[in-house]
Amino acid sequence: MKQIILSVFLVAVMLSSCKNETKEDTNTVSTEMASNELSTINFGVRGNCSMCKATIEKAVGAVDGVSEADWDVTNKSIEVTFDASKTSDMAIHKAIAGSGYDTDKMAGDAAAYEDLPMCCQYDHDMEMSLTK
Repeated sequence: MKQIILSVFLVAVMLSSCKNETKEDTNTVSTEMASNELSTINFGVRGNCSMCKATIEKAVGAVDGVSEADWDVTNKSIEVTFDASKTSDMAIHKAIAGSGYDTDKMAGDAAAYEDLPMCCQYDHDMEMSLTK
């Protein structure tokens, strides 16, 4: 009988210990998430159509830390919201350029550009806007 009482007591102590550790970990994660502020940037990206929009936004969305991307086909600009502790604006430019599109800081990859559908092969001298 003493062994059963002792076993129940040990299990209760272990469970309460686990609950306290979980609470501490949750608080730590919440604090870390609050300290990671999101940044928003807006810059020019050349492109033509809704297929371009899908490709550009998909390339940006694949970058770790990006939470939102919206390319404006009319103004040829993109607005990107991201966690600056996980990525940088240049990593975002690089992802777009890698998919074949020029940004205002980086030329698109030539091979990727050649693989774009004909409707997406834009004029390399096209104006890009920074306003939406």
